[in-house]
Amino acid sequence: VQSINQSINMDVVQAQLQSLRKKLDRFPILEKAEEATKIPKEYLVIAGSFILLSLLFFGIGAGSLCSVVGFVYPAYKSLLAIESKNTKDDTQWLIYWVVFCFFSTIEVFTDTLLYWIPFYYAFKLAFLLWAMLPQTRGAKFLYDSFLKDFLKKNESKIDAALDEAKRTAGTLSQEIAAATAEISAAGMSAAAGYAQDKSATEKKAE
Repeated sequence: VQSINQSINMDVVQAQLQSLRKKLDRFPILEKAEEATKIPKEYLVIAGSFILLSLLFFGIGAGSLCSVVGFVYPAYKSLLAIESKNTKDDTQWLIYWVVFCFFSTIEVFTDTLLYWIPFYYAFKLAFLLWAMLPQTRGAKFLYDSFLKDFLKKNESKIDAALDEAKRTAGTLSQEIAAATAEISAAGMSAAAGYAQDKSATEKKAE
């Protein structure tokens, strides 16, 4: 009985692998990888997925990976949306970027706390995929259910904060420029004084 069960389980596994292989036939790069390594592409994908999940769970380079996933694919799809005549995909990716920037801003201020959450980057990657993929449209769900009302309610406060930031940045840049000019002038004056003193010393020595 045990051998029969093992045989059935192996048949199920093989069937799943064959199904996965058919789905992977759409990706030419996996065909090239299979030819180069002599390893079936379904095993390459499974091994790669296992390594990826391990890196996420242990946090090794997970932050960079999440940043790449959250930016590269949406940026590419946004470029395609700009070039297409369909305006629906424009709206979808604009909403994604609003949601992405909103949560990135929150993350900046809570990064120290979030770092201690177990498997945080795994959850973050899952969230980014849920937000960006056309099948789930999570970003649109968040925008319609929460973010749109929040931004409209606080629009005047956000505009005021941006104006204040612009004024502060302008004042700060002027102060830095003035301080730089003052330091440069003082340095040139000191250099000129040093040159004059040296010239006078040499004349006396003659």
